[in-house]
Amino acid sequence: MSESTIDLTDRTIAVLGGTGPQGRGLARRFAQAGLRVVIGSRTEEKGAAAAAELSEAIGATVTGSDNAGAAAQGDIVLVVVPWDGHGELLKSLEGELAGKIVVDCVNPLGFDKQGAYALHVEEGSATQQAFGLLPQSRVVGAFHNVSAVLLEDPEVASIETDVLVLGDDREATDTVQALASVIPGVRGIYGGRVRNAHQVEALTANLISANRRYKAHAGIRITDV
Repeated sequence: MSESTIDLTDRTIAVLGGTGPQGRGLARRFAQAGLRVVIGSRTEEKGAAAAAELSEAIGATVTGSDNAGAAAQGDIVLVVVPWDGHGELLKSLEGELAGKIVVDCVNPLGFDKQGAYALHVEEGSATQQAFGLLPQSRVVGAFHNVSAVLLEDPEVASIETDVLVLGDDREATDTVQALASVIPGVRGIYGGRVRNAHQVEALTANLISANRRYKAHAGIRITDV
């Protein structure tokens, strides 16, 4: 299956943690591409408020709920929550996420005086943790290295970057590659199996370091593809 043949117009995209910068930015770009989007948050009120604000900003309808409600509504569910609440949230939503494509976008990072660094994760990565906690879901890792600043900036029409998509389910990774590619300038590129997610998540620490040095919003490009 080629990602270019995948029609996403009948899918609802849920963004858990959609009130944070990365989640808001992804929700904005998917809604602007004409997809149905629901924003999830810790409370239904916060999710609804964020959705109303985004709907007004872009002139398209976005709905909001709490994370459980958004997970139940979504066909493709993005997890864009802080690392420290990642495992607990996914455990609580195992039922709502069963049978669905779950896209883990979380980077387990720490910060100190020397900058950002990758945290040790017992399972190997956030994506692997999700894979273990959601045995009935089709877990994919993606969107780890895309600048939230660029995603949220209404003046940025095209984001020139690639999104590495990791997973063990070919149809699911093809679908998430197609989802990434609805954002102008972005390509979804297969990056390996779930076991290879650690280095992609950790790479975000390197990009943060580059951004601080060069005052930029760096992404990645895969050559010769």
